[in-house]
Order: sequence, then structure tokens, then C-alpha cells
Amino acid sequence: MTRKLRKGFFMSGRTVTMSILVCAAAVLAAMPYGQAASQAPGPASRIGVVSVRDVFNGSKKHAQYQGLLAQRVSKARAQIEELNKQVETAEAELKVLKQGTADYVKQYQAVLEVRSKLQNEQEVLKAQRMAEDKKWFEDLYQEALKAIDALAKEKGLDLVLERSEPKFPLASEEVWSTVGTHKVLYSGGCVNLTNDVIDRIDASATLKP
Repeated sequence: MTRKLRKGFFMSGRTVTMSILVCAAAVLAAMPYGQAASQAPGPASRIGVVSVRDVFNGSKKHAQYQGLLAQRVSKARAQIEELNKQVETAEAELKVLKQGTADYVKQYQAVLEVRSKLQNEQEVLKAQRMAEDKKWFEDLYQEALKAIDALAKEKGLDLVLERSEPKFPLASEEVWSTVGTHKVLYSGGCVNLTNDVIDRIDASATLKP
């Protein structure tokens, strides 16, 4: 190959290389608006955590409910004790009567009636307490959710997770249910809203007896 041809060949190679570099620069310049933009890392999400169990246990409002509940339980126990005494009295009177007599049959019916009344009263009080507790926990949980929603928006959080630490040692029947429901195992760096939620709940009106 002559010197002139070699010189032309190298010049042509330089031209191709420069063309490739120019095209690559153009593609890279366009990427921020296309593929490069989609691959760029976005801002880190801000995450909060709340222990609903601690909200319930630490809330003064919930403590007020527990106090009112204790009063109702005490009143219910007094009613049950009174009926128990009536049963004992009726049974004692039955024992001194002769079986087969009209007085014995009459007293036996009285014993059955007071026993039935005692059983019905126990079932009614149990159902009433369960219904009241269910409504209370539902209402308090909904109030906590509203507080969490407001606090998350105020603090600019993207996500709020429930995180309650298991209480060890666990009862045998609670082991697998605890493992299955304990989802957030670490929350370092997350914003803990638990105390803020308690404050929001306790700021509401005091319960009435």
C-alpha cells in the first residue's frame, strides 16, 4: 500500500471514530428525558411506624374506659352474687320439705326459676360486655387511624406500618399467631408516631360514666 493510500485510510478511520463519538454524545444528551430519566433513582420514601397496642395501653382515654368498665363489672358481680344467694336460699328451703308434697313441688319450681334467672343474667351480662368492648375497640382503632392519617400528612410520610414488639415469653397457643402477624422486624430510621397518636386521641373529650 502506498503512503498516500495509507494516509487516506487513517484519515477515513478518524472520521468514522469522530462520527461515532458525536452520535454517542447526542444519545446521552437525550437520555435524561427518556430512558436515563426512568433509571435515575428517586427520592427515598419516608416511612413511619406505630404500635397500636402501645397506643391502646398508653392512652388516658382507654384508661378511663377501663375504669368505667371496672365499675360496671363490679355492679354486675353484685347482681350475680344476689342471685346466687337467692338460689342458695331456695335450695336450702327445698331440703327441709318432704319430697312428693305440694309444698316441695312448689319450692322446686321456685328453685328452677331462680336458677334460670341466674343463668340468663350471666349470659346477658357477658354478651353485653363483649358488645361494649367490641364497639369500644373499633371506635378507638378508627380514631387512631384518623390520627395516623393526619400525622402522616403533616410529617410528609409516604407509608406508615404497624409495629408492636412481641411480649416474651409467648404462651404456647400464641407462638405461631405471633410469628404470622409480626411483620415489621426492624424499623431503624423510621419515624415513630406512637406517642403522637396517643396525644391526639387523649386530646378528645373525656368519657362519661
